[in-house]
Amino acid sequence: MKTIEHPPIMDFYRNSVDVADGGGAARPSMLQLIHGDNAIPEEIDIEGFKLHNDEIVEGQIQKPSKSRVEKFNPPPTQARVKFGWIQGVFVRCLLNIFGVMLYLRISWVAGQAGIGLGSMIVLLASLVTSITAISTCAICTNGDVKGGGAYFLISRSLGPEFGGSIGLIFSVANAVGAAMYVVGFAETIRDLMKEASVRIIDNALWDVRIVGFATCIVLMAVVFIGTEFESKMQMGLLVILTASIIDYMIGSVFPPTTAMELRGATGYSMNTFVENLLPAFRGGEDFFSVFAVYFPAATGIMAGANISGDLADPQHAIPIGTLLAIAVTTTVYLATVWMTGSTCVRDADGIFPPSWNGSVFTPPDCAFNSSCPYGLMNYFQVMEMESLWGPLITAGIFAATLSSALASLVSAPKVFQAVCKDRLFPKIGYFAKGYGKNEEPRRAYALTFIIAMAMIAIGDLNAIAPIISNFFLASYALINYACFDASFADSPGFRPGFKYYNMWVSLGGALLCIVVMFIISWATALITFFCFAALFLYILHRKPDVNWGSSTQAHSYKNALSGMIKLSNTEEHVKNYRPQILVLCGNAASRPSLVDFAHNITKGSSLMICGYVVPYNPSDRVYSVMRKLERQLSEWLRKRRVKAFYTSVANTSLRAGSQSLLQVCGLGKLRPNIILIGFKTNWYRGGPTPQTLGELNEYFGTIQ
Repeated sequence: MKTIEHPPIMDFYRNSVDVADGGGAARPSMLQLIHGDNAIPEEIDIEGFKLHNDEIVEGQIQKPSKSRVEKFNPPPTQARVKFGWIQGVFVRCLLNIFGVMLYLRISWVAGQAGIGLGSMIVLLASLVTSITAISTCAICTNGDVKGGGAYFLISRSLGPEFGGSIGLIFSVANAVGAAMYVVGFAETIRDLMKEASVRIIDNALWDVRIVGFATCIVLMAVVFIGTEFESKMQMGLLVILTASIIDYMIGSVFPPTTAMELRGATGYSMNTFVENLLPAFRGGEDFFSVFAVYFPAATGIMAGANISGDLADPQHAIPIGTLLAIAVTTTVYLATVWMTGSTCVRDADGIFPPSWNGSVFTPPDCAFNSSCPYGLMNYFQVMEMESLWGPLITAGIFAATLSSALASLVSAPKVFQAVCKDRLFPKIGYFAKGYGKNEEPRRAYALTFIIAMAMIAIGDLNAIAPIISNFFLASYALINYACFDASFADSPGFRPGFKYYNMWVSLGGALLCIVVMFIISWATALITFFCFAALFLYILHRKPDVNWGSSTQAHSYKNALSGMIKLSNTEEHVKNYRPQILVLCGNAASRPSLVDFAHNITKGSSLMICGYVVPYNPSDRVYSVMRKLERQLSEWLRKRRVKAFYTSVANTSLRAGSQSLLQVCGLGKLRPNIILIGFKTNWYRGGPTPQTLGELNEYFGTIQ
């Protein structure tokens, strides 16, 4: 969404190693704002103190790698070709949702489920995709959207564990999905060749493989040329697909020929409409099995979001393009269910035209043993039969399969490239490299090509199709959950420009996606969950060093705050007493034994704070050193697996500094009730002097 105010420099609001070490824009102090950058007072010199502490800490731990945070002001790069919402999102989603299901199975859905339940199936599938699209709109209008599509949205909302898992699965699903579309195209070519008594080898599996290999090579050549050329080709395929749909709609209005009547066509008839209004499931089918067959036709809504890096304004393009594509495709699918259900009977023998006893259809004899060759239940070419010109429907089938294959061949490498750039998995950074002004992932293209060719070699992917549908549904479920989780966390950073969403609707959408996964196939749903869980646990164990401001971080703060408030309202009891220790260890890395002793008491089950009285008066320079010490010593404690906090105070008096620490450190009921100080060793250092006596007085005063 466009805003009037210029967005702030986001690096000022990040608490990460990158920014703190100078990698981003450091927030200026009040002194600098008033007097300029060179106004830091020079009355003290603590460089020696800083270097001494650095030597102690860095000698025991490796310097932590810098967190990878999002750069909101990247350096200018070569101008890229960017797409608007029509060419970049609407057309891609439209072509990816429209598939062979429209031409070869929608009439079968009308026959099995009837016009009534068939419409419910279409609307239920659209409900799932619409809720997901609304959640996507909310997430992508909340901030900067870069390349990676579904992976980017999920990873930046739920964190690397969720995003990395679904990103890898989503990439593989798109690659295998491209192979499925190519095989569907090759099987159609084989059937046409068989009707014309032409063959390459056997009119069977090898012909499918050869045609599939050739088609995949041509499509990959188009993709390698670039997304700009591929997008223009998609526009041409859209023209063919649109013409084929119009061809059917016009043809269905004309009275059927004798040959069409023998195959069950009646033209628009109220009797036919009433006859096909209610379901007539057969062959072991039911509502859920028919829904499982239809639902893959509704997927493809992420085709535009998957190339988010190539969109001129993704925050505007993704919502309007995706929602409009869902509305158009749903309307067309619904209209096709009603049109096929109103113009063709369920069973026809090809010998006699449909027979009616008044307004009641008299089925042919073959209907009683389900052996009829024609009708909605048996003949998948009903749309071609009723169209104005049959070959245009065949061209539409080709356009639908090739456009979907192209979209998948582009989406898979783009998403995989984004995963590789984030380095969540080892040894895949090779595929992150982009080429040309559009950063084309040619290496990822090559990998996708190899996967697709391997799947085409199988020649029959019916067994894999449910798994791919479940992979897509898993990503939809996580997008919905990401929207819910970000809203539920009450993070002030989640303020989407798209206001027409509700977190409970998003949660319902996530649950609905999971239910649909088990409806399609409970076995493949379990396989999907297993794959996701394995990748999730791997990334969780690997602990990638990223800082994306996810809702998981927001929940950590919210849960901690809620717990502190609840604890403050809890009355103390002797049975719940816990030692809460303030350890005056100075630089903790110089006194590891004292820190370990305190940790052996708390064992990570009670509060432990490592305090440092920095022996200087407060100043801007001292605060800078103290902030660096906090980062270093917090990292030291984490590396040493000591569950403790670090805090410091600037004061030239150990006694006064310790009193300040004891008074101010902690929060609510989490305050120190024990102070632990090391035993003094250098009592005299050569005899009593005013300096040593002053140190002794400070030490005893601290103990008192």
